[in-house]
Amino acid sequence: MQQIESRADNKKKELDGALASMKRVIIAFSGGVDSTFLLAEAARVLGPQNVLAVTGFSASMPGNELQEAVNFTKGLGVEHQIIHTEELKDPLYVSNSGDRCYHCRKELLRKLDEVKKERGFGHIIYGAVSDDLDDHRPGMRAAKESGASAPLMQAGLTKEEIRILSREMGLPAWDKPASPCLASRIPYGTPISEAALKQVEKAEYLMRNELGIREIRVRHHGQIARIETSVNEFERLLSTPVRKRIVEYFKGLGFSFISLDLEGFRSGRMNEALLHIPEKQERD
Repeated sequence: MQQIESRADNKKKELDGALASMKRVIIAFSGGVDSTFLLAEAARVLGPQNVLAVTGFSASMPGNELQEAVNFTKGLGVEHQIIHTEELKDPLYVSNSGDRCYHCRKELLRKLDEVKKERGFGHIIYGAVSDDLDDHRPGMRAAKESGASAPLMQAGLTKEEIRILSREMGLPAWDKPASPCLASRIPYGTPISEAALKQVEKAEYLMRNELGIREIRVRHHGQIARIETSVNEFERLLSTPVRKRIVEYFKGLGFSFISLDLEGFRSGRMNEALLHIPEKQERD
């Protein structure tokens, strides 16, 4: 552990040097562990007056996540701007092909660039880390095309190292589970709708906030809701009162069938389906 902490501290120094050279930055702030750390460190290095946090909000972001982002920026003393993105008006996003995230990120970065020009900031940065290079991340292609940079990745920081540094800094998100956008709960090839996103948001709110399950995905398969969580939670979920509560609530949201994935939770599960999507559809 000491070796990991020492390595993380060295990478943090490299990050600080990169941030200092940027002078004034806009940070694409989602409220997740990576962008929270990046925002806090940028505010420390550059001063809050030289940092603008911008959160893109749409039906694909849970409302409680937005409120957490607002609360954090207030406590940090950093200006926070919320912009409404319109990816649901883009047929290429709605069609939900393998590069869905590219179209979503492209829309966000287009609006961030408008803010950058209006406010006179020099750089747009976002919280990708080196682990992201090992996953399917078409949104990073949009970032590269727009000229946005990922200083955490450039410093070689991993997710584990970000959590260690965040804990040392006392950041509330240090142990926050990953929470990708709600569209990631809908299988590739199934069109995305605002109604489906709202169903997922409300279903996961019950699981997290009423039942206290931290690591959860409710996958949307039309009339079927497929619950993914740790196998350690199975016994509690299948207890009579909890099971009845879930079934009643989910059916009230419009689901006809509620299933529990016996393989348990695994991050990036939907990306596995890309292996079975024809190449042309993935490019579209």
